[in-house]
This record gives sequence, structure tokens and C-alpha cells, in this order.
Amino acid sequence: MQFSYSLKNFIESKFINVFITFVILINAITLGLETSDTLVSKFGNVLTYIDKIALSIFVVELTIKLFVYRLSFFKSGWNNFDFIIVTIALIPSSGPLSILRAFRIFRALRLLSVIPSMKKVIQAMFYAIPGIASVGTIILLIFYISAVLVTNLFGKKFENWFGSIGDSMYSLFQIMTLESWSMGIVRPVMEEYPYAWAFFVPFILITTFAVLNLFIGIIVDAMQHQTNEDEIKNDENSQSIFEEKIYSIEKELKEIKAILKKK
Repeated sequence: MQFSYSLKNFIESKFINVFITFVILINAITLGLETSDTLVSKFGNVLTYIDKIALSIFVVELTIKLFVYRLSFFKSGWNNFDFIIVTIALIPSSGPLSILRAFRIFRALRLLSVIPSMKKVIQAMFYAIPGIASVGTIILLIFYISAVLVTNLFGKKFENWFGSIGDSMYSLFQIMTLESWSMGIVRPVMEEYPYAWAFFVPFILITTFAVLNLFIGIIVDAMQHQTNEDEIKNDENSQSIFEEKIYSIEKELKEIKAILKKK
């Protein structure tokens, strides 16, 4: 029991956390270097050796965590994420499975579970999913209605941009991102349809400056919620530690009183 407790303190220590972060970064850099044929021809064996060492470290880390936490290890979504990433890397990447070699770079995603600030952002994004889904449904509805309109209005003379619903939605997405929207699409359309601006300007105002800002607002709210939750947890942990210290002091006082009575 004492060994398991010591092992838990070791694997959760700040030093190990920093060390694993460093290994993930080094591994990500080496995987990037392996995309260069010139570097592979010169240092291929070294890069492969570093990759195997990094994978071995990840396996040892997960093995220790599995030993310490046992089945409760899988109750954490972050632990499951790490387990899947490392397990995929252990699958032999030869023959028909050679494509899995490209997936090794996903090991860099382990930074999301190791660095607390990144973990907070991901948790906030998950919290924001319902709101994002609602806004996404609204913008999809706007896109569909707009696509039907521009296909009927401009499709005959601008088939490449608005010849079908799919083409129209893609062109509208380009307009929403403000990428060459004026000189590339809207002005040529206005040469044939002078009042086309009456559609495109409100569309940009609604999608780019209104709906997309809702996404930002939802994510900011989620980040604030996550920060508040973390503060509450920290307060609860501090209170729990304080109560444990008080209980320990009371226990020691009782023992001292008992010793004094015996004397």
C-alpha cells in the first residue's frame, strides 16, 4: 500500500509532468524531421531511436498509472485519450498498416492532457458544445436559405459560383470568410445584377459580424465557467486540507492530554 502511494506521488509529481511534456515536444519535433528525405538519409537511425525511446517512456508512464489507479484509471477521459494515442502507436506499422506511421504525430496531442492551461481550454470547448451546436444550426439554416436565393437569382449567369446549392454554399462560405469576396465574386455579379449588394452586404453583416461573434461569446462564457469551477475546486481542496490539519491537531492534543493524565 505504501509502495503504491509513493508511486502515485511520483507519477503525479511536477518533475514527471515537466519531463513528459519535454518528451512529447522532442518526439513531435523528430516526427516532423522524419518528413525530410535529406534528414532521414543522414540521421534516419537516430530519429527512429529517439522515437522508440519516447514511445517506451509513454508506455512506462501509462503502465505505472494503470498499476496505481487500476480500473479507476479509465474513469478519466484524459487517461482514456492518452491510452488510445499510445495504443495506436504500438500497432505494427508495416504492410497494409503502414499508413498508421503517419498517425504517430497524434502523440503530440498528449500535450492537451499534460499542460493544465491547455486542458482547461479543451474542457471549456466541450462545455460550449451545446451552445456552439445551436449557433451552428442557425448559421446552417441561414446558409441554406441564402444558397437557394442566390442559386435562383444568379445561377443562370454565374454557374461556377451559384449553379447549384452546393456551389452556392461554397461561394457563400468564401464570402463569409471575406476571402476575395468583393473583387472576386460580388463585383462581377453586380456588373450583371446592380442591386446584388442588397443581398451580399446584409449576408456578410449577419454571418461574419453577428453569428460568428456568438461563437466567440459562447467560448468566452465557457472559459469563464471553467475558471469558476476550478476556483471552487481549489477552495474545496484548501478547505479539506485545512479540516484535515485541524483534525490532526485535535488528535495530537487528545494524545497529549491522555499522556498528561497518566502522569
